[in-house]
Amino acid sequence: MNNKTILAALLSLIAVTGQAKTYRTIKEPVSMACLNVWQGNLSAREVIMRDTATIIRFTLDFPKGRKYRIAKDSYLTDEDGNRYALRFSEGVKAGSQLKSPENGVTDFTLYFEPMPKRVQVFDFVNGDGNIVFKLIGIHDKKAKLNIPTLEELSAANPYALPADWLKTDTITIRGRIEGYDVKAFGFTSMECYYRDMFEKEDATLVLEIAPDGTFEKKFRAGYPVLHSFHASRSRVSFYDLPFFARPGETIDITVRPSGYDRHECIYSEGSSKELEHWFKERPDFKQLTDSLSRFNGTFSEARNLAEQTWLNMMYFIGKAGRRNPFTPLETQIALSEAQVDFAFALMEFTRHREIKLKTREMRDGKLQTVISDSAEWNALLDFANYRQLQHVDFDNPMLLACKDYKYLINRIEYAEAIRSRKYAGILDEYGGYHMNARNGKKALTNLCEALRNLTGSDHETLMAQICIYQSMLSHFNGWRMREELTPRILADTTRTEAEHEAEIADLESHSNMMPAYLAVYNHPYVHWKAEQFYADKMAQKELTTPLPDNNPAADIIRSLSEKYPGRFLMIDFWGMGCGPCRLAIQNSKAKRAEIAGREDIKLVFIAGERTAGGSDAYREYVAKWLADEETVCVSEADFTRLQELFRFNGIPHYETISPDGSRVRDDLSIKGFYNFNNDLSRLIDRLK
Repeated sequence: MNNKTILAALLSLIAVTGQAKTYRTIKEPVSMACLNVWQGNLSAREVIMRDTATIIRFTLDFPKGRKYRIAKDSYLTDEDGNRYALRFSEGVKAGSQLKSPENGVTDFTLYFEPMPKRVQVFDFVNGDGNIVFKLIGIHDKKAKLNIPTLEELSAANPYALPADWLKTDTITIRGRIEGYDVKAFGFTSMECYYRDMFEKEDATLVLEIAPDGTFEKKFRAGYPVLHSFHASRSRVSFYDLPFFARPGETIDITVRPSGYDRHECIYSEGSSKELEHWFKERPDFKQLTDSLSRFNGTFSEARNLAEQTWLNMMYFIGKAGRRNPFTPLETQIALSEAQVDFAFALMEFTRHREIKLKTREMRDGKLQTVISDSAEWNALLDFANYRQLQHVDFDNPMLLACKDYKYLINRIEYAEAIRSRKYAGILDEYGGYHMNARNGKKALTNLCEALRNLTGSDHETLMAQICIYQSMLSHFNGWRMREELTPRILADTTRTEAEHEAEIADLESHSNMMPAYLAVYNHPYVHWKAEQFYADKMAQKELTTPLPDNNPAADIIRSLSEKYPGRFLMIDFWGMGCGPCRLAIQNSKAKRAEIAGREDIKLVFIAGERTAGGSDAYREYVAKWLADEETVCVSEADFTRLQELFRFNGIPHYETISPDGSRVRDDLSIKGFYNFNNDLSRLIDRLK
């Protein structure tokens, strides 16, 4: 179709629509979320609903020079999933690559097939694809939408939670990628960054793909897991392998081409098959909550935004269920993910607010905390400003299955409103506290009370108990170290037996602190997991653990040990994209120069890079900051395998390898350069 034909058709449409009946005009419509417009925003200025067309005037605010495309197959979709195709465009040429202008603002109008008068809410979708512009939930702000509550959605889709929902067992993910070819696909492994909240260490899971496309991975889990394996680099449309599995299950997945260079996952049986509709219709709650997590206003303004965000999420769960009816389990999983993502977004807003309000400055020669707005800081500490968290059922075990639950726990545990209460009454003038059993137990009591106040609960919810469990995990190595003081105290002949007993009873040690923590865990599964953790730790008699055989990642470490025989290795896992990693390296330059003269230990720096030998930026950085030191650059895939071996997801991460090539126990491992000499001396003394 040439330009004259298009112009004639457009003039004809304008003539027709000019005579058409307009049955609704929405001035300044609102939308629930703008998706996939990275660093920009798409908005609808006006909606004109006629019996011959639905006309929408858009504004795209996009960075200058950024390229984009308005697809010819763009469409509107209503509450029931009906589509209304794009007919014409004004202001942009549909199907062509476009570029954002100097001021970044583009106004354009799109003409779609007419929608029925009854449609109240609809979406704009910029063509079929995984990551396309979407403006969802477009409606008149005056309209009263029929939005179900969480309670209504849950009651309409009852699901009896199995008695063994929380249990510890092995999960097996296996299957085959049909038509797999390593050159065509561009990857030989996939990874899953999984965290079991009852384990101290993270779990990076690597799914190796055999040449014939088959795969199998086994891992231990303490509760159902809703997650996915990802390919970090892919030359085809397939890069995500979602699954849902309960401990003890084997999930069989066939990855099959589905046309147009796409792939679909076929689940033969088990829990993943029960969620197959959910995997297809799954709303992206992260993008629905993005405006809340990134909000830059005050707490009073955030309350209204949080409430609207919650309503939007409930609306979309209801709509997704109508389009492709969910099973009761799928609905309950959807509600669980919504609750986790909503609570995380609210706590993420709080974290950003804290960073903005609090700075550390040198004043009168001292590093002091400065609060820029005391009224807003008090609002940050006021539990009344967190009342929207009461939308969330923190006692629901299904929340644990959600992959972002670990981030929610982190945001709650380290929120200023929680931390300030946890250490209230025990901090000294310098912000520290004397480590004894009295203060440790006081901090535990304060933490329990703060978590109850944050969530508006009259008891320790399951989430609160898991937060406290995580606190136990983080403190345990310190408790174990202080337990070692007992023989020294007893050997002090200048003190009486009663004085010995009093001092030992006041040590913040595991024998004194574990009973207090166990008393908090009234959920039987949490209590059992804590007892199991304690028993396992106390059963650890060996100070080092041999690296596994027939493991390529372990072979990398063994080769380094062979290169420096008779020496400890302190390995610093780092990366160019990690600011804290580079800061630690730069700040430790003088200390490392001192360590370099030792004959009993060698520092090794391992980074993962996309290209062999590292990028230009990597090589320049190494030449400046790590010259003459042992640096190892591995592929991203091998770095992931090292993460799996040593069970870590975040960097910088430090590991200590003994002279015989074994991994040093975590409570004895050297954790960086801050306390290096003491850590090494203690380790050498223990290994004598």
